[in-house]
Amino acid sequence: MTLGPGLHGSAKLVVADADTAVAMKSGEVPVLATPRVIALCEEAAVAAVADKLPAGQTTVGMRVQVDHLAPTSVGSSVAAEATLERVEGRRLTFTVTVNDHCGLIAAGKVTRVVVETERFLEKAR
Repeated sequence: MTLGPGLHGSAKLVVADADTAVAMKSGEVPVLATPRVIALCEEAAVAAVADKLPAGQTTVGMRVQVDHLAPTSVGSSVAAEATLERVEGRRLTFTVTVNDHCGLIAAGKVTRVVVETERFLEKAR
């Protein structure tokens, strides 16, 4: 593995009706849903290491610690950034931020684990 601190990934989204708390049933307001913010953070973390893993390996989510700080309306663009901060064996810890046109809307940590894809899928229930 050629994984080390400093690897960086990003993901962007234009907020649509399907991304809102109402649509995701995580709230009653038509703004960017927290579960969608978390998914965007995960997407950025995956992008940070996607081309660094050998064939047959991937990462899977283990822990998410994200503070959703501000609402974002439908039609607004948001961008998530993930930076690999720590590698502990197979465990990868990323610092993540999400911004819209007004500034920071979410920040936290995402932990993912490197796995052998086929072996992992064999364990799925």
